[in-house]
Amino acid sequence: MSRPRIPNVLSIQSSVVHGHVGNAAAVPALNRLGIEVWPLDTVRLSNHTGHPGWRGRPVAVETLAALVEGLADLGALGDCDALLTGYLGTAEIAALVAEMRARVAAARPGAIHLCDPVMGNAARGLYVAEDLPALFRDRLVPRADIVTPNGFELGLLTGRPVETLEDALDAAGTLRARGPKTVICTSLAAPDGGIATLAATDGGAWLIVTPRLDAPANGAGDLMAALMLGHLLLGRETVAALARAVSSVHAVIAASARYGGRDLALIAAADALAAPPTLFRAERLP
Repeated sequence: MSRPRIPNVLSIQSSVVHGHVGNAAAVPALNRLGIEVWPLDTVRLSNHTGHPGWRGRPVAVETLAALVEGLADLGALGDCDALLTGYLGTAEIAALVAEMRARVAAARPGAIHLCDPVMGNAARGLYVAEDLPALFRDRLVPRADIVTPNGFELGLLTGRPVETLEDALDAAGTLRARGPKTVICTSLAAPDGGIATLAATDGGAWLIVTPRLDAPANGAGDLMAALMLGHLLLGRETVAALARAVSSVHAVIAASARYGGRDLALIAAADALAAPPTLFRAERLP
């Protein structure tokens, strides 16, 4: 009797030694779902930048390119079911990711690319190199299958401010017309004071609203992107995967509020990654 095949994800994003952002969030989350992860770290920091200070540096693009060649030599790209990309940091790394997308697609047709275009947020503004938004807009996002910007990033990608749910829905339609089949916009303000997540797909648009929590959420977007991809690889439809991912992220942030500190309580809430205690449902928009 043959064993079920375990999906493999190549994850290219930041990482920290202490806490859970970037690959330090994506790897344990996807592992908890039973998915293999091959992490390529674009930057290695002692801790995330929401702390008063940090140490570390970007990984040289030459090092990343050498690691990619090692995977190619191994024949691993043909076993790659999905490419997950997040914080890239520099234009050179973004160019490498664009090349990687093409190589993975050639080695394994049908592999998914989920692009989390990490560039900034409404509170801090742009916190990456100024040439990165254009590279995301012109090279990475059009070739991705799924894109998961926050409202600020969706505005950068479409050249229009995203301040309301209506703005986000219109901008998501604009972005989908450029290539990606699914656009998921996170961290939107809901009319009732909650946090809204919008998904726009070929089949329509859906909205999930969760209560706003008073807790640090650095890494929540990275976690959301990883869980969304993981549930899709496990065979769930887009709306069901979205509901699971959003619900698990809410449960982790709730646990973080209980434990205190500046980091996601990812290990304390590990069971919620696979089975969130409360499942928030998506509402279909007209």
